[in-house]
Amino acid sequence: LLLGCELTASTKSYTFQVDEEDNFHHILALSVVCLTDGAKDECNVVEVVGRNHENQEIAVPVANLKLSCQPLLSLDNFKLQPPVTFRLAAGSGPVHLAGWHRIMHREDVSFEEDDDFSEEDEEDLPPIMPAKK
Repeated sequence: LLLGCELTASTKSYTFQVDEEDNFHHILALSVVCLTDGAKDECNVVEVVGRNHENQEIAVPVANLKLSCQPLLSLDNFKLQPPVTFRLAAGSGPVHLAGWHRIMHREDVSFEEDDDFSEEDEEDLPPIMPAKK
């Protein structure tokens, strides 16, 4: 599923929530953050607000956009665990956020294996040899 939202001076935050009681695992991936039509040449700071392992709220800036030098930032599918809030911490926007929402059955999810690298991949790599002098 695709996700899109816009942060402005009047709408400074957007919260993405899911039903935590369902039998699904949700992943939210942020792909692009960009200034849109009507943006001023000012710093627009977008931060992600979530919870850490101790259930304390934490805010992390993910983008600092300015029309004249960096109007767009690719986040290469920055993965987040819902619920998560996107907040315009500085500037007036408008800032558009785009990404995707992946839903998987909890039974299909293996937390022992990483999608990008597994032990099988490690066995296929050649050993590191010392440099020749």
